Amino acid sequence: MTSRHLRQRRLSRATAALSGRKRGAQPKVVALGGGMGLSASLTALRRITGDLTAVVTVADDGGSSGRLREELGVLPPGDLRKALAALCGDDEWGQTWAQVIQHRFESKGDLHEHAVGNLLIVALWEQLGDHVQALDLVGKLLGAHGRVLPMSAVPLELQALVRGHDPESPDDTVVVRGQATVALTPGEVQSVHVVPADPPAVPEAVAAVLDADWVVLGPGSWFSSVIPHLLVPELLDALVTTKARKVLSLNLAPQPGETEGFSPQRHLEVLGRHAPKLAMDVVLADEAAVPDRESLADAAQRLGAAVELAPVASPDGVPIHDPELLAAAYDRIFRMHGRIGPWR
Repeated sequence: MTSRHLRQRRLSRATAALSGRKRGAQPKVVALGGGMGLSASLTALRRITGDLTAVVTVADDGGSSGRLREELGVLPPGDLRKALAALCGDDEWGQTWAQVIQHRFESKGDLHEHAVGNLLIVALWEQLGDHVQALDLVGKLLGAHGRVLPMSAVPLELQALVRGHDPESPDDTVVVRGQATVALTPGEVQSVHVVPADPPAVPEAVAAVLDADWVVLGPGSWFSSVIPHLLVPELLDALVTTKARKVLSLNLAPQPGETEGFSPQRHLEVLGRHAPKLAMDVVLADEAAVPDRESLADAAQRLGAAVELAPVASPDGVPIHDPELLAAAYDRIFRMHGRIGPWR
């Protein structure tokens, strides 16, 4: 049997297992991240729980979000929009609205490349004067299967210390500014921080983490979407003190630029350096993306976590997560690794 056929069989089994899941056994889950990585988690998680909250990074400074942020001084709406789209259902209503808010204008004027959802979110922020209330209203309009919250109440600037940014000076370190720039930076990212250095967390995001049964961190751009959540002091405190169990979901491959050449265990080591007090319970990785399982297990153990290997990549070989396979992996982890109390 070929690898492709094996993956397809596993996908069929995952779909069957999820379709037979008992209703009412739903954990409270909070997923943290940004961009396509968070979207992958949310698309999977909404299949196994109706009590789902996304806490989204607000450091984006590129594209439509960057333009709106610069012109209006608002939180960058792009990653929030992507999270809302991922929470839309698979029915006609959900898929229609997901396509609408993701639609980008094409023109020779100022609207070029602006996403409809970005404009809708910012318009409601201006109308209501409340980030959370506006996002809840958009979610209600879309019929979203969960809630979307920004991690901080102020827009953040991401800064990275990068060694070898200039190929002619491979041992020199420089500060690279801006999420869009950090995500594609040449050289080796040593660490990241945010400006302002002590940003206020959104209270509802902190409350969601403290009240969760499970917290999922990653996958996503490691330095520009995953680690920034650990740089908001109130949010990090909540992650450290919550009774929720925590899953760290690894990427399928290193990201060109910020994590080029990183092994799976290197991702864990970097996260540990940024938040040494943060313990995890489970590290989830695709079984085909881990060449050195022993080293990964050692790195996970230093975070207090066990490693769960599962086929979560798309069966067609593209390095993206398959929603059904990822949902099955999360579902198995939630069941195997215990619960805090009766799931609602």
